[in-house]
Amino acid sequence: MTDFGAIDALLAGAKKEVALPSVEERRALREELNVSRAQLAQALAVSPSTVKGWESGRDPSGEVREKYAYFLEGAKAKLAAEAADVSEEAPAEAPEDEVRADAEPTADQDDDVDVLATPQPCVLCGQPARHQVAGFPQHLDPAECQAAAPEETKQPVAPERPAARTTLSRAPSRGRQGQAGRGVRVVPVGRRMQTADTPDLIGSAVSAALAEHSGDVEAATKALVKRAIPDAMALLDHSRKGGRYEIVAHPWLPDILRKQSSRGADQIWEARPKWARPELPPGLHEVTALDINGAYLSALKTHLPLGQLEHSTGNHHNPRRAGLHLITPPDWDHDACLPNPIGSRDEPGPLWVTEPTLRLLLRISGPKYGLCDPPEIHESWTSGATEGLLEKFRVALKDARDRAIAEDDEVTLEYVKAMYSKFVSTLGESNYNRELYRTDWMHLIRSQAFANLWWKAHRAYDQGLMVVRAMGTDELHVIGDWRAVFPEGRGVTEVKLKDVYTIDTEHTPADERDS
Repeated sequence: MTDFGAIDALLAGAKKEVALPSVEERRALREELNVSRAQLAQALAVSPSTVKGWESGRDPSGEVREKYAYFLEGAKAKLAAEAADVSEEAPAEAPEDEVRADAEPTADQDDDVDVLATPQPCVLCGQPARHQVAGFPQHLDPAECQAAAPEETKQPVAPERPAARTTLSRAPSRGRQGQAGRGVRVVPVGRRMQTADTPDLIGSAVSAALAEHSGDVEAATKALVKRAIPDAMALLDHSRKGGRYEIVAHPWLPDILRKQSSRGADQIWEARPKWARPELPPGLHEVTALDINGAYLSALKTHLPLGQLEHSTGNHHNPRRAGLHLITPPDWDHDACLPNPIGSRDEPGPLWVTEPTLRLLLRISGPKYGLCDPPEIHESWTSGATEGLLEKFRVALKDARDRAIAEDDEVTLEYVKAMYSKFVSTLGESNYNRELYRTDWMHLIRSQAFANLWWKAHRAYDQGLMVVRAMGTDELHVIGDWRAVFPEGRGVTEVKLKDVYTIDTEHTPADERDS
C-alpha cells in the first residue's frame, strides 16, 4: 500500500525555489549600492568567484539562494526608496502631452531627445514610440517599452533609479530566434547619468609596473603586455560609465558567426585587401611604402550593433542599424588603378559582409563617386547601432598613445598597442577574454580598418598619386609626392615612411614585380 504519510511529509517539506532577478539586474543592484563582490561573498559565506558566476548566468540553490535573493530584494527596496526621496525633492515636470516638437530645449531637457510627429517602431521592442533618442525611435520609459514588447521578449524591469549605471550584460541563452531580451536599456530623460571623467588607468598601470620591476623597461613592458586584455576591459568599463546604452556582452549568435569546424572559420567575409597594381607605365619608378598608424585603434569608431542580432530579408539598408549582410557584390571595373572594395576574392556569387563593407559599397556606388553599381542585399542580421559606442574607450587609448609618442615613452606605447589590438582579436571565440564575447564586433572593427585603408588608397588616387599596393589594414604603396597628400608622423591621422624602393618596368618581368 502507498504510504500516504510519507507523501504528506514530502509535500509539507517541498517548496518552490525563490525567484531571482535577471543576471543583468543582479550585478547592477550590487554595483549601484557600491557593494563589492568580496563584501557580498563574505556576507553569504561564499567566494567572490561564486558571486561572479551568479552575475554571469549561473544560479545558486538551497539556503544560499534564499540569502542571495534576500540581499537582492533588499537592494531593490533601498534603491527604490532613495529614488522616491529624490523624486519628492525634484521640481515637478510638465506632462508629456504638453511637450511640443518645436519647443526650444531648456537646461533641464536632453537635446538628444525629440518628439516624433508620427510614432515609429521602437528600436528595442518594435512597438510604436513617440520619441527618439539620438536619432533612434524609443520609448523613454523602460517599463513602457517592456510592456509594449511581445510576451516572449519581456524581461524583469528594475525599479527606476536616479542614475542607472550602464554595465556590460550577458544575454540569456536561447534555443531559437526571438526568445531573448534585447539587452539595451535607455535611461529616462532627466535621470540620465552625467559622464564621469575616466581616471588615468593607463598611466597608473605603467607607473606601478615600472616600480614593481625597479625601473626595468623591458620587464615592465613584458608584464603590461601580458595583462593587456583584462586592463583593456577595465578601461572599457570605466569609459562606459554614464553611457546611454547597456551592452549585451554574451549574445546569442546566428550560425553564420559560428565556426564551421574547430580549426575553420565562420562565414563572414572581412574584405581584407591584398592588391597590387597589375601594370605600371614603362620606366624607372620610385615607390614609397607607407605605414598607416593605429589602424585598429581608428577602426574602433564604427557602427556597432548594441544588442542581439535580428534577421531580416529584402534589398534594403537601414542606416540606424548595423550588422552582417548577405549581398551579391557589384562588378569592379577599376582593378587597374584601385583595389576592389570587397578585397581579394576570386569566387563569384553572394557572400556575407559586414556593415563597414556594405556602407563603403553603397557610398561609392552613389552619385558622388559612381564607381560601381549598388550591391544587392538578400538578407541581414542587424541590431540598433551607434557609431560612438567605443568612442570614449578609443579616445582614452589615443590620448595615452599621443602622450607616449610626445614623451618618447616606449613602455606606454607598447602597452596601449597591445590593449587595442588584443581587444579586437579576442572579441570572438577566445579563452583570453571571457568578459565580452562579440564575434560580430570583431568582424566589423576589422572590416572598418580595411575600409579605412581603401579610402586612403582612393584619396591618394584622387590627389594624383599612383597607387601600387594595398595590403591588410596598414600598408599602402604609392608613386608620387605623397607628403602633399598625407601628413607624416606617428599620430593616428598621420602616416609613417616604411620603405622606399625602385621598380624598373623596362627590365623587370611583370610576374617578378607582382611577387
